[in-house]
Amino acid sequence: MTVTDPSVPVNGHIETTIPSDLPICTEQPDTTSLTFGTGWATIDRSTGSPLQFTDEAAPERTYLLDAEIPWHSVEHTWGTGYVISDTFTGRWNAPDVLELHDDAVTSHHTVAGQLAVTVQRRGGEHLRETYRFRNVSDRTQRITSLGIQVPFADLYPGAHDALTRRVHAHVFTGGAWAWVAAQPMDGSGRILGLTLTDGHLWGYSVETRNANTLSNARGHVVLNVTDHARNADAFGGQPVIVLAPGDEYVVSWDLAWYDDMPAFLGATRAPAQFSALSATVGDTIVVRTSHEVTAAEGVTVTATADGVELTGSEAGTYWVQIGHDARTEVLFHDTVADAVRKRSAYVLAYQRSTERPGLLGNAIVPVDTTTRLTQATNGWSDWTDGSERIGVALMLQHGLSRGWVDASVDEALDGWAAFARACLIDATGAPRRGSQDHHTGIRLYDSPWLARFFLLRHAYRHRAEDLDLAARLLERALELGIGRFLTIGFSEVAVAVADALEADGQPARATSLRDAVIAGARYFAELGERLPGHEVAYEQAIVAPLLNLLIDAHRLSGDPFLLDAISARLPWLLAFGAPQPHARLNGVAIRHWDGYWFGQRRQWGDVFPHYWSALTATVLRRLPAELRSSETDALATTILRANMANYFADGSATCAFVIPTSVDGRPAHSADPLANDQDFHLALWMQLEADGAVTLA
Repeated sequence: MTVTDPSVPVNGHIETTIPSDLPICTEQPDTTSLTFGTGWATIDRSTGSPLQFTDEAAPERTYLLDAEIPWHSVEHTWGTGYVISDTFTGRWNAPDVLELHDDAVTSHHTVAGQLAVTVQRRGGEHLRETYRFRNVSDRTQRITSLGIQVPFADLYPGAHDALTRRVHAHVFTGGAWAWVAAQPMDGSGRILGLTLTDGHLWGYSVETRNANTLSNARGHVVLNVTDHARNADAFGGQPVIVLAPGDEYVVSWDLAWYDDMPAFLGATRAPAQFSALSATVGDTIVVRTSHEVTAAEGVTVTATADGVELTGSEAGTYWVQIGHDARTEVLFHDTVADAVRKRSAYVLAYQRSTERPGLLGNAIVPVDTTTRLTQATNGWSDWTDGSERIGVALMLQHGLSRGWVDASVDEALDGWAAFARACLIDATGAPRRGSQDHHTGIRLYDSPWLARFFLLRHAYRHRAEDLDLAARLLERALELGIGRFLTIGFSEVAVAVADALEADGQPARATSLRDAVIAGARYFAELGERLPGHEVAYEQAIVAPLLNLLIDAHRLSGDPFLLDAISARLPWLLAFGAPQPHARLNGVAIRHWDGYWFGQRRQWGDVFPHYWSALTATVLRRLPAELRSSETDALATTILRANMANYFADGSATCAFVIPTSVDGRPAHSADPLANDQDFHLALWMQLEADGAVTLA
């Protein structure tokens, strides 16, 4: 999958093609099928494992990774897995005995001579899969990790391929309350839903996330009954399964087709309903349930007539137990103003490179929050003193404009502005990646962010040169091709700069920028599904800027063609997120590479929440009146609140919370220690509020 042409220095991550013509040491499988509902599973006759799930209404859609993917391997076939115990470890794959029938397949495996694994699949209205794990040894076994492979085709070879052929795998593992929704990436067509009916899934892990799969594939998803061996504290705690000789543990789930997400959610047997998953400290989350509810220390649980109320005394994320078998997580967070105050003080104290000479001492850089040592660029583009760190400066300026932060921030931002003029922008008005990043060249992503900063600075200080620079950055970006590049924030700031130019008596420049927004929107609307890739081939941060571009162009032109284009593409954006009942997941778009590119641990894997998920909120709050609703407004608020999990009481922050229990066997479910680029979320929220689109928590 080629992501970026290395000969073009506009973008950041250079990712290479994985060869697909290598010899494969497997024979073409002989297959049969199991019908369920209005679709079927293609079954390998030699293993009994599903190779693909097919919806008869959309046979071109691949719900599972398969042999066309070079890095998909036999170890990741659906329903295979592994076990770790105190006394043995092993995997099951090819069965010792396989029973094939017209409506059922049963495979029998033995792991290390200690554990018998029996897997039965039966078709019908749904596909029922049952996994039985029986201790066949003469001693009690303590199983500390147990994972089942579910290789959903969460894959991004390019926009057209993704939208027409692939699915997002939305995972929720809350013990007995667990499910996965494999949703078509274009947001249309039926969802393949997995709902747990017996046993527990206390977490999930991800495999095949490394320098081969890079950013255009989520990897192989593994559902974990437990992952105690690798990450005992993940998701509120991973249990140990104790099996006496002859005892067995059973996991069973149903796979079925659903017309939409509400239909699927109705089948998930939710033991509780939450009024929200995130709230400001001091506010209350209402839980409707007939089960006993307990929570982590720091949360007060108060009984009500039909459930409980949860109140958090301090900002943080907290597990909540529903009965004995289900668990999720809620978030209580600071107000935006308090978060900005704390972050401002921390940034000024620890994220400025004051030891460097001259203007370089005014830069904002990443910092290791465990040692408070700033992180050097180290030849790594996502650790420069430019690019996404511009979001930190934007957050500071928004806070200053509101009078929330210390007056010393004004002086610091004057210094940062001088640094940016000299070191982040070349003589032509094109953006550099960073002052010490001499090898990646121009990066068009940065032009709108720099323009927004100087526009905000102009509004605060009323200096004509700041408005002129904001306009020149955008004009130069248009010369470099930004009109054919789906850049975060371009249309929003282009319209805002045009308005400022108009007010400043420069109508010709204003008209030129507005015309460019309309022209770009029409160009991309006519492309349909064949959107260009940028630093990755297809992602939420391509679709959200597309929609914001269409929204702004529609506001400027009133063209009904653009309104139709917004309506058609909105499902693409919404499909990146799902309504998992978990504070880090609910409505938050899937992103699974930022821990590697931006974090200190350089760990791949699902990042929840990630600040660019707030881009979905910007779209939802800026929708034309014909498409906006109370539901879209509420979802935007949910997404904005979720990202407050990335800020901590001392003003530090994390650029990436990698949520799986483990990734390629390495423990995850933790916050990366680097405070880097996450403040863009606060900047986006405050910009929405400044534009009158939202209120602040």
